[in-house]
Amino acid sequence: MRRTEARAHAHPAWWAFLLHRLSGLGLALFLPVHFWALSQALHGAAALDGFLQLADHGLFKFGEWGLVVLLSLHMMGGVRLLLIEFGSASGLRKNWIAGAAGFSLATGLAFALSLLS
Repeated sequence: MRRTEARAHAHPAWWAFLLHRLSGLGLALFLPVHFWALSQALHGAAALDGFLQLADHGLFKFGEWGLVVLLSLHMMGGVRLLLIEFGSASGLRKNWIAGAAGFSLATGLAFALSLLS
């Protein structure tokens, strides 16, 4: 790796870019599972109830939390890009990255607390 590449990869904007891309990939991989879960309702109430009982386990709850975190990360990454694209980019990029990360963390923690009650 060249020195300029290493320096670029250490910048917070590169990490924000990477998180935005990876969260989008994670959400895209989740969609077929989501459509499969929705299709269980087409097979009758028993099939849907069976899936809902499976989804009540702790692993699924952890997966739901991960999905909420991915959604908030991807949304805030998109908002950050829109602000960069259409807003004034006068030194606020690191603040937008910190704001996006903070919002995503707060959303994930709020969802985790809702699972506990």
